[in-house]
Amino acid sequence: MYFSKLKLLEYFILSIVLNSLGNAITVSLNLGSALWTASAVNLSNVLPVSLSFLLFILGATVIVVNAIILKKINIKRILGNLIFMFPFSYLVGEITKVLLKMEILKLNTLFCVILDCLGIVLISVAISLYQRVNWMLHPVDDLMQIMRFKFFNGNSTIAQIVSFLPPVIIIIISALDIHHIYAVNIGTIFALAFQGPLVGLADKYIFPRLKHRGVSGSK
Repeated sequence: MYFSKLKLLEYFILSIVLNSLGNAITVSLNLGSALWTASAVNLSNVLPVSLSFLLFILGATVIVVNAIILKKINIKRILGNLIFMFPFSYLVGEITKVLLKMEILKLNTLFCVILDCLGIVLISVAISLYQRVNWMLHPVDDLMQIMRFKFFNGNSTIAQIVSFLPPVIIIIISALDIHHIYAVNIGTIFALAFQGPLVGLADKYIFPRLKHRGVSGSK
């Protein structure tokens, strides 16, 4: 189905906002973030740099990994990854500050758990949207999409689990240094178990007429 550039832009902006909000909710609640965000939170407690900066650095590292997997340097793709990271990294940091000022941690524990899982759902919907628009992707979601269509025949669940291995390693290494784990809790388990399937469900049921654009087996 044909979508105008304006309509695709609306989907794209919505996806960035949902992704940033979802990540900020999980970070501020500290009940478990999506794996890549959790790895950045733990690194921020090891290194004297901000969460926003670490989110950007991790993204830049994954850009290099993506190019290695694809065995080519796609300047347009890399620029898209970089452009995406600026508003995402900034919004996650700023929305997290706002939520903490609102004393979100003082909410009922059960409600906080539900809200944390809702944050993961928002992240999953956002990934589905901007993967389908396929203009610019966050590097870690680009990695998931590359794996999804290059190695796993479009299976979002398997691709998501495999792409989670690097942040799991980062969290373990950070924990060995600081003897504590941050942002890993029930929400992280929820993300590990359900983020991939949720992306697949969002593909089918959230704006179902929006299909994956410009994706081939090798992408």
